[in-house]
Amino acid sequence: MFIPFLRACTLASALALTLSCALPAAARDFRAADTQVPDYPTVEGLRHMGKLVEERTQGRLKLKIFANGALGNERDTLEQLKLGGLDLVRTSLAPLNNIVPESIIPSLPFIFRDERHMHTVLDGAIGDEILAAMARQGLVGLAWYDDGARSIYAKKPIKRLADLKGVKLRVQQSDMFVAMTEALGASPTPLPYGEVYTALTTGIIDAAENSVLSYETSRHFEVAKVYSLTEHTLLPSVVVFSKLVWDRLSEADRTIVRQAAKDSALLVRKLAAERQAKAREAVQAKGVTMVPVADKAEFVKAMAPVYARFAATSELRSLVQRIQATK
Repeated sequence: MFIPFLRACTLASALALTLSCALPAAARDFRAADTQVPDYPTVEGLRHMGKLVEERTQGRLKLKIFANGALGNERDTLEQLKLGGLDLVRTSLAPLNNIVPESIIPSLPFIFRDERHMHTVLDGAIGDEILAAMARQGLVGLAWYDDGARSIYAKKPIKRLADLKGVKLRVQQSDMFVAMTEALGASPTPLPYGEVYTALTTGIIDAAENSVLSYETSRHFEVAKVYSLTEHTLLPSVVVFSKLVWDRLSEADRTIVRQAAKDSALLVRKLAAERQAKAREAVQAKGVTMVPVADKAEFVKAMAPVYARFAATSELRSLVQRIQATK
């Protein structure tokens, strides 16, 4: 009696396994967060990514986008991501700098010669290598988004390095950005993005730095009317997925999600270029003065101690050299 029963159990288990393999993967909505306003190019990029994922899975997988910092600042959402409480985040590199050393390298001031150089680097093996390094922190790097060149804005022009002496400059909450500000001769004041407008108004800070598009959409131009074109970083941002959630996806779904992220990055580039140009015109129409720096070389030279400190290992120095050698 026992052997026929055992055989029956074995057959039943095999049948259950066969049926489970034949069933389609579960449908679900991925929760995606961004701190930018709903019509910002990076948010539009996430929407496009969601559309591609939905189309390529016949509606089985979708993205639900939470923009405007609705789920917290970038540090908060990255912590949620690592715990599996969020599925997807578009973030600047600053909150990753202290936990993923490789992410510091594309954040370094003046590391990229221009946007074309940045795209060539990040679209290739170097970009993929930096994305892969995020796995150690429970994150799956998917794609690079454009955020535009960052410059300094204040109530006075910044034409020379000496103009920054003693200036209280808001920076992202990253050791590298603090060190960069100190090397420029300014006084670094790390603050969340959402506190910058009030800090400029009340005098907690004298200046901040960001792309002209962020400067316009955040309305910081209302309280800091001079935008000095230091263009000290051509800083990309990154789309990251929760590794806890990622590891539960099928290989086919991982391929679809990763490719949709990379495809959406192309749209972000186009939108970012268009919106940056419009933002520049818009803020000038509202009385903003755009000021070129007199000698960018002196700004570049001041960054030597930043490179020495944050590209301190042979692996990170190699990344810098490979980026600089990329044509």
